[in-house]
Amino acid sequence: MDRVEVSLGSRSYPIYIGEGLLDRGDLLRAHIRGRQVAVITNQTVGPLYLPRLQAALGDTFQVDTYALPDGEQYKTLEQYGAIMDFLLERRHSRSTTLIALGGGVVGDMTGFAAATFQRGVDFLQVPTTLLAQVDSSVGGKTGVNHPRGKNMIGAFYQPRCVLADTAVFSTLPAREFGAGLAEVLKYGVIRDPALFAWLEEHAAACLAKSPAALAFAVRRSCELKAEVVAEDEREADVRAILNFGHTFGHALETLTGYQQFLHGEAVAVGMVMAADLSARQGLLGWADARRIKSAIQAFGLPVAPPPLPAEAMINAMAMDKKAVAGHLRLVLATAIGRVMVTEDIDRQALLDTLGAGVQLCHDQICHDQN
Repeated sequence: MDRVEVSLGSRSYPIYIGEGLLDRGDLLRAHIRGRQVAVITNQTVGPLYLPRLQAALGDTFQVDTYALPDGEQYKTLEQYGAIMDFLLERRHSRSTTLIALGGGVVGDMTGFAAATFQRGVDFLQVPTTLLAQVDSSVGGKTGVNHPRGKNMIGAFYQPRCVLADTAVFSTLPAREFGAGLAEVLKYGVIRDPALFAWLEEHAAACLAKSPAALAFAVRRSCELKAEVVAEDEREADVRAILNFGHTFGHALETLTGYQQFLHGEAVAVGMVMAADLSARQGLLGWADARRIKSAIQAFGLPVAPPPLPAEAMINAMAMDKKAVAGHLRLVLATAIGRVMVTEDIDRQALLDTLGAGVQLCHDQICHDQN
């Protein structure tokens, strides 16, 4: 088992990484302070892993469980309200501990519920997707979506621990697994060129779910995320670099109603678009932009957006949380391993990037049809 520490003073917590950790009830019990536990999962993950988690917790606690519908489209205030109803109906108190058992949607919603139920209760993250293990379960971002934008309602609220059982990847569908690899690649682009080069070399091993390759990828991703969060917990400065590709990606998710892309897939397309814009603005060499795109393709991820109107994309991007006083701010690359946050966006270059993406999508469709 590997252990990565998220260093935040009194709010510091460990990330446990390894195979079979779902059965390590001792790791979870060490972070549960009361006798009431509410496990929030979804209708897909629950049948797979809830019995194991319940067995690991033993009979020490009053354990209640609630299953959300599965899908990003259910990351809503309505479902958040349903969690609140459940906790109140089961008479949970301020000493309760919530456990998020699932992917990013479950983790974000459980964290937001924990942040707001009776003004804040403990919660633990047990992420069951690659994307959640390397990204969304770490760092304390919680929330729900609004029809006008992704994650517009939420709070910064840290878990007491993250338990990442890498054995769960055996039941993860290929598409979900690939979506997680997009976030791993992101860490290489923004902060670690050695990781990016390693991923280029070990793409086949990662896709084959090699235990050794995935153990390294998850651990290194968590180390990088923990470093950034420790530097800037509430995204006042450097933490914004973690959103490379996300402003484009969130706009794609919003405009397609969360039906066409998994989050990691939208981020993959967004990274290609961000690299393209970086090159058009003279910040990044075209060779590195192509290298980013090639790495994303090597993991079987999409690289082109659907044919959406440019103005609709720009308007959706302007709703991004990094925007300041209506001005668009983007994370752009200056090299593989280095990015910057800037409001200096050339509108024509952005329009050209959006147009190039749509053309690439058209070319792919024509290729597939032929």
